[in-house]
Amino acid sequence: MDETITYVGLDVHKETISVALADGGKRGDVRAFGQIVNTPTALARMLAKLSQSGRTLKFCYEAGPCGYGIQRQLSAAGHHCVVVAPSLIPRKPGDRIKTDRRDADNLARLHRAGELSAVWIPDPAHEAMRDLVRARLAAVRSLRQARQQLSGFLLRHGCHYGRPAWTQMHRRWLAGLRFTQPAHHIVLEDHIATIEAATDRRDRLTKQIEIMLSDWSLAPVVQALQSLRGMALVTAATMIAELGDISRFTNPRQLMAYLGLVPSEHSSGATRRQGGITKAGNGTARRMLIEAAWSYRFPARVSREQLLRQEQLPKTIRDTAWKAQERLCGRYRKLTKAGKPATTVTTAIARELSGFVWAIACQVSPR
Repeated sequence: MDETITYVGLDVHKETISVALADGGKRGDVRAFGQIVNTPTALARMLAKLSQSGRTLKFCYEAGPCGYGIQRQLSAAGHHCVVVAPSLIPRKPGDRIKTDRRDADNLARLHRAGELSAVWIPDPAHEAMRDLVRARLAAVRSLRQARQQLSGFLLRHGCHYGRPAWTQMHRRWLAGLRFTQPAHHIVLEDHIATIEAATDRRDRLTKQIEIMLSDWSLAPVVQALQSLRGMALVTAATMIAELGDISRFTNPRQLMAYLGLVPSEHSSGATRRQGGITKAGNGTARRMLIEAAWSYRFPARVSREQLLRQEQLPKTIRDTAWKAQERLCGRYRKLTKAGKPATTVTTAIARELSGFVWAIACQVSPR
C-alpha cells in the first residue's frame, strides 16, 4: 500500500488552534479540520483522530509568543513539525480577508508546496539560557531608562555635574544636592533607589550567566568567541544565545544575510541600486556585533584582558582572532580616510566581523 502524506497547518493562538489539512499532490484538496483548544490533551486527541495506517503527517505553524511546546510535543509523538518564520510567508497583495481558518488553510497549502522557511528550534536548555540573557538585556534597558529619567530631572532644575557620571564621586555629588522644595528631595531619592535596584538586578543576572555557562552545551563556542576583540563574556553569550548553532550556516555570507548586515538592493535590467542594510533577522545579535565593531577603530593589539581570555584556547583560534584584528583595524582606517561616516564604517566592520565569528564557531564542537 502506498504511503500518503497529509500536510497540517496550525494557526496557533493563546486559547485555540485552527487546523487545516492538505492532501499530498499539487492538486490535493485543502480542507478545514476545525478548531481545538490549545492544550496538550486536545492536541493529543487531534493526533489520535488524524493518525492512520499508511499516512504521514507533516505539521507546521508560525513562530510566535506561544513558543515551541507544540513542536516538541508533536516531535516526541514521532511526527514531523516545523516552525516557520512569519515574515517570510508568501502573501497575496490583494488578499484583504484574514481569519484563523484562512490562515491555517494557507499554511497547509504553502507547506505542501515547500514555500515556507523554517526557523531553528532550540532545545529546552538553550531556550532557558536565552531567556536568562534576555532578562539581563531587559535589566540593562531599565537601568538606562532610570538614569535618563534622573538626568532629565536634574536638567530641569539646573543641576550640572560636568564630569563622567554614574561613578562613586557622582553619587556623592547627588547626595549633596539641595532643593527649595521638599518634594524634590523625595523625587531625587526615589530616582537614586531605582537606579541602584536596576544596577543590582543587572549585576545579579550577569553573575548568573557566568554560573550557568559551565553547564551549557555551547559554552566552548562562547569561550572561543571571546578571543575576538570586543567580544567579552556577556557579548559572546548573548550572540550564541540568540543565534544558536552557527555551524548550521554553510558559509559566512548566509550568516551576514541572516543578521541583516547585507545591503538592500532594488535592481532592474542594467540598473543596480543598493541601499542601507536590510536589518532582517535577529536585531539583538546584530546590535552586539555593531557594538563590538567599534573597538576596531583603535590600532591592532592584544590587550591584557584579551590575552587572559585567549590563554586556554587553541593556537588556530588565536591566529584567527589576530587575523581579524589586522584586517578589521586596517579596514576601519581605510574606510574612514575615504570619508565614510563612522556609523557606516562600523556597520561594514560588523559585517566582516560576523565572518570571523562564523570561522571560529566552526572550529569548535559543542559539548
